[in-house]
Amino acid sequence: MKFSEMKYERPDVELIKAQFDELTSRLGAAESYEDAKKVFLEKEQLEKHISTLSTLAEVRHSIDTRNEYYDTEMKFWNASMPVLSEYIQAWTKAMLESPFRADFEAEYGSLMFVNAEMELKTFSPEIIPELQKENEWKTAYEKLLASAQIPFEGKMYTISQITPLKNDADDSRRLAAWKAEGKWYKDNQKELDDLYDQLVHVRDAMGRKLGYDGYTELGYYRMNRNCYTKEDVEKFRASVVKYLVPVADRIYREQAERLGKEYPMSFADNALTFRSGNPKPFGTPDEILAHGRKFYDELSPETSEFFRTMLDGELLDVLSTEGKAGGGFCTSILDYEVPFIFANFNGTQHDVEVITHEAGHAFAAWMNRGRVPVSYIWPGMEACEVHSMSMEFFAWPWAEGFFGEDTRKFYYSHLSGALTFIPYGTMVDHFQHIVFEKPDMTPGERHGVWKELLGIYMPWMKLDGEIEFYSEGEGWQRQHHIYSMPFYYIDYCLAQTVALQFWAMIQNDRENAWKHYMAYTKQGGSRVFTELLKNAGLQSPFEETCLRGVCETADKWLADFDLKGIC
Repeated sequence: MKFSEMKYERPDVELIKAQFDELTSRLGAAESYEDAKKVFLEKEQLEKHISTLSTLAEVRHSIDTRNEYYDTEMKFWNASMPVLSEYIQAWTKAMLESPFRADFEAEYGSLMFVNAEMELKTFSPEIIPELQKENEWKTAYEKLLASAQIPFEGKMYTISQITPLKNDADDSRRLAAWKAEGKWYKDNQKELDDLYDQLVHVRDAMGRKLGYDGYTELGYYRMNRNCYTKEDVEKFRASVVKYLVPVADRIYREQAERLGKEYPMSFADNALTFRSGNPKPFGTPDEILAHGRKFYDELSPETSEFFRTMLDGELLDVLSTEGKAGGGFCTSILDYEVPFIFANFNGTQHDVEVITHEAGHAFAAWMNRGRVPVSYIWPGMEACEVHSMSMEFFAWPWAEGFFGEDTRKFYYSHLSGALTFIPYGTMVDHFQHIVFEKPDMTPGERHGVWKELLGIYMPWMKLDGEIEFYSEGEGWQRQHHIYSMPFYYIDYCLAQTVALQFWAMIQNDRENAWKHYMAYTKQGGSRVFTELLKNAGLQSPFEETCLRGVCETADKWLADFDLKGIC
């Protein structure tokens, strides 16, 4: 079925409550495992249907945030999901207390119970008002960004649409684009500050109501951190500063030399990798999608079937249009057992990375679409990002069809960008830990923390006031994960470290690398992150030797890469 044909209707919340009540009672009264399993599978179908309806509303609202019908439906879901959480939690408790737990574990594995125990730590009926407010303010932030109209050179641009101009090869035009975008954020800074301040305090209140010392511990439970701790993340951040920041620093020093710029460079100059311009896809959006089909057709039989299903089912919405929410994501429409990709093409290298990155997520979901329980379709967030970031590297042999004469530029900028991203992503994580340790900081104090962290993780950025929004420590406000999904961003950094292992494997033996990738992907969410890695013959990013090793390998490749003819 095509996405446009998928039917949405608002469900009856009272009916859903009654259905959960009935299923929970029947589970408790089951006299045999067969009876308990039957109830469990019915609950799976109910959960899939609720998810499908909420996902359809969210995706269609994201495609056009001005649509009044789906705007109203998002308000409905924002208010209803916290209420339903109470009934879902009652089911979860019944499962944990079931006399047939051992039978369930024998058939489905123990991870569903490990995650269920963690889930119970994230909710109590008394935090329903806070959850509703959190949803409301998250949506307000996304709508604010989607509403952006940035005047530049006599035209109006959305945030996504102005991005290519922020990479323009002309120094004055690029700087002007950065200033124009920064001015929009500065003009809306009061609202951005207020929204985040409200989100910080409501999350802190939730944590304290649930018996935690603030939000951080609750945040880790909500992110389903089931195999590593805050201390493990701190060690990883230390390794990034020790091994990766020096590598990234050399990359930017060489970039400054290529551009004829003084080091450290401004935010606008750091955005330009080559004097002649950053790599750009040479095709139209339709041509990019067509070459994406060729890539997946030739990569493997499984990827071919997957991507053709996506195209035939209208399961990609990738053009940047007015009123569309920013960014990109992949989700699952569970009743139809298909993924959906949302993105904003803007004529940059990012467009190709959508076809690889978001489709990496979608392929993993496609491969595991029939898993029971449904929670095993997706692993934890950090594990999911391995699928996507690694798929970007598997596309290298097909890069010429995307980039043409810019292919060599793409190879260099993609690998160097993978390395330089990790310090930024780690800084996002460090910033959030400080914010939630000190929730009563003023907006100005938060900006000061970000500016201080820039000096540790990104010393190549010149903080001279040329672009106020960025150089005054406010640039974090454009990172929607900080508002919408606290503590998510470190997942990208952990996953990128694993993806760099795949990159190194691909250089030696692509077929062998694909076997490891499939071994990783086919497990779905049936194992914790570290076990998924071990089972696929991959090293954990929490081992110091992992980050050190990928840094050494990638650094040598960049040093040896022939940039002759590229200016």
